[in-house]
Amino acid sequence: MQPIQDKMTQMQHNLGECVPWYACEGRYRGCREDFWVSGFWPGMLWIMYDMTGKDLFREAAWQWDERLERCFVRESNMHHDVGFQFLPSAVIKYKLTGDKDARRRGLFAANFLAGRFNPAGSFIRAWNQEKTGWAIIDSAMNLSLLFWAAAEAEDPRFYHIAMSHARTILKHFIRPDGSVCHVAAFDPVNGEKQNALGGQGYGPDSSWSRGQAWAIYGMANVYRYSGEKCFLDAGKRVAHYFLANLEESNLPCWDFRVPDRQREPLDSSAAAIAACGLLEIAESDEKDEELYRKSALKLLDALKRECAAPEDAEYQGLLLHGTGNRPAKEQVDVSLIYGDYFYLEALARLSGWKHRIF
Repeated sequence: MQPIQDKMTQMQHNLGECVPWYACEGRYRGCREDFWVSGFWPGMLWIMYDMTGKDLFREAAWQWDERLERCFVRESNMHHDVGFQFLPSAVIKYKLTGDKDARRRGLFAANFLAGRFNPAGSFIRAWNQEKTGWAIIDSAMNLSLLFWAAAEAEDPRFYHIAMSHARTILKHFIRPDGSVCHVAAFDPVNGEKQNALGGQGYGPDSSWSRGQAWAIYGMANVYRYSGEKCFLDAGKRVAHYFLANLEESNLPCWDFRVPDRQREPLDSSAAAIAACGLLEIAESDEKDEELYRKSALKLLDALKRECAAPEDAEYQGLLLHGTGNRPAKEQVDVSLIYGDYFYLEALARLSGWKHRIF
């Protein structure tokens, strides 16, 4: 962890107020505070503070949840990804420091997320604008915010909403072979499923590898919070599909069903997310713990071998070869802040980190 600690120290110094998103040629480019990735950098800082006790990480992370909260009181595009934004900022801050404002911000975000629930279709609405009936596999990870709020506020409504959406994922997103669709469109009035959409995958019937990874980790988390074995079994089914479709390098193509995928880019972020999910499954399944732990280690070894960013202090980012949105030809073969976050989380877990953000 020492090289990463050194890199994180330098990144903290260089990034300043930037909301990092993706890095080209070693420099992270920023985005708006209401964009879905804005919680990952503070999450990395809080992990480093928890692992090292160094105040520089705590001080750098401290004001992020306040910055994100301001998006609620001005015109913004906040949506289902408030879990990605407030779990790694407000909620972990509260867990580590007991800060009451951080608790309040986390619960406010959970209320906002719960308000996006459509009871007719039992799904949490994804994006804004005209996408009234859309739900996406990424939301499997945001459910942790609702589970936390249910326990913290002693209000089971949050739990019921999270479980309803999780069951919709089982029914409409995860296919029998373990592959996953990215977007499901529902009639927002009667709740009936209309069709599946390609989203950031190659097509409606494809298998976007980052979506696979969200499902592995998300279903494992639902099992941890609920104890219902069907979710652990679903996470394992998706994990087996993911592992069976890796390239010879033990890394995933950005979509497992894209034609001629040997000519297509990898996605290191999918590998990092999946590694965290596999470690979560390993902790939840004593019988097969070693199988899933070894699978996570294979992914992490491949990431270190094939995707580790230069260690020199001028290069911002931990992982190379991330793919953000291949269909739109955006963020291809770059460092991605969420790939960096989950890579750091996986390494921290292996080094004994006991707290959990998701």
